[in-house]
Amino acid sequence: MRKVHPEFAYQARELEGQIEGILGDPPDHKNYKKMVEALRTEYLNGGGIDDLNMMAFALVDVIEFHDPKAAFADAEDFEYGDPARVFGAATCPKAEGLLEALEENHPDLARQAIITALLHKHPRMWDDEDTSLDRLAEGDEGDDEDDYADDVATDDFTGIFDQQED
Repeated sequence: MRKVHPEFAYQARELEGQIEGILGDPPDHKNYKKMVEALRTEYLNGGGIDDLNMMAFALVDVIEFHDPKAAFADAEDFEYGDPARVFGAATCPKAEGLLEALEENHPDLARQAIITALLHKHPRMWDDEDTSLDRLAEGDEGDDEDDYADDVATDDFTGIFDQQED
């Protein structure tokens, strides 16, 4: 299991929610396909929405990874990484020219979107750091609850604010 940057873990969960939301209940595959195709067309034409999740959404169904380890190596750092290595680890045979257009027009954002799509497609290959409140509270003995008991304002201090003019 690989550790990934918490923002990548968050984005992968967001992508899952976005896919489910667009598919709907019951799933409307025709609408889903139209939305994905519209996004891909925009990105192929050099435009598109500068949004990580939308870009990952456009990629997730057509991207294939021939070297997932190379892309996973970049998943530890959200902000900085090697776009060339990540682009080199993937292909989009079902969407000719998509990766090339993204690399030319949005290299850093596309790097993040490719990694997000990878995490979505391979959830068992990575480990999300548990930052839940329950996990963070483990080992906490609650000894900080009385830290503020001695911080009561004195009458001299509060009197400064309670002065009335005669």
